Amino acid sequence: MRIDLHAHSTASDGTDSPAELVRNAAAAGLDVVALTDHDTVRGYPEAIAAVPAGLTLVPGIELSCRLDGIGVHMLAYLFDAEEPEFARERELVRDDRTPRAQAMIGKLRALGVDVTWEQVARIAGGGSVGRPHIATALVELGVVPTVSDAFTADWLADGGRAYAEKHELDPFDAIRLVKAAGGVTVFAHPGAAKRGHCVPESSIAELAAAGLDGIEVDHMDHDADTRARLSALADELGLLTTGSSDYHGSRKTCRLGEYTTDPEIFGEITRRATGAFPVPGAGGDARA
Repeated sequence: MRIDLHAHSTASDGTDSPAELVRNAAAAGLDVVALTDHDTVRGYPEAIAAVPAGLTLVPGIELSCRLDGIGVHMLAYLFDAEEPEFARERELVRDDRTPRAQAMIGKLRALGVDVTWEQVARIAGGGSVGRPHIATALVELGVVPTVSDAFTADWLADGGRAYAEKHELDPFDAIRLVKAAGGVTVFAHPGAAKRGHCVPESSIAELAAAGLDGIEVDHMDHDADTRARLSALADELGLLTTGSSDYHGSRKTCRLGEYTTDPEIFGEITRRATGAFPVPGAGGDARA
């Protein structure tokens, strides 16, 4: 089985619609794909309706969190999306994305970059607005050559010249909320130093003690040494280890299935979850 547990659609900052994402996952030879848009579950209905035969969809999310001033991305799988407290917190995080993006645009304009809210909103296309949409605008304007090049201290990285904060969850609260909704939590790309500061291993140990289920080890932003270190840490802490592409369509260079999760680990994730079930394809919507 080929299992990719981290992929984004146009419901947040990917370039594939939810239906395109599941069709492309099947075309890439995947058996399982997780839809993990940033702070939103709006892509679920379209993705579920389009899951092709032979593919299983895992409903998930990537939650924006912050711990001691450091950004933390928390993947959550198979939770009850209707659980009231968790739904309210997701709404708070999601709704703060627009004023945050507008603040970042204001900072860019003060730096002499002729970016506008209308341009960023067009790029987002109705999805949950995030930094990758602003980064895409910078590429369009010729300010940087690629989206990744926008995530530096000069521009959009944490603490960068055009960075602005938004409402984010405490990761301990995120774990509690996901658990209360019957879901499973995995710390996304915890060693991605190129994105900014990473939380120390002591903090990962504290999160594990609070109920964190796993860490994402095999990821494009982790080199071989980082993967080995995280794998050893997971063994020490009794955490599950996952692998995934963090696919964003054409917005990033990673491909669906570039990294995958062991089927036994996926089986354990589904055994632990009580809030929702994976969705097996039954043919889906074959329309392009």
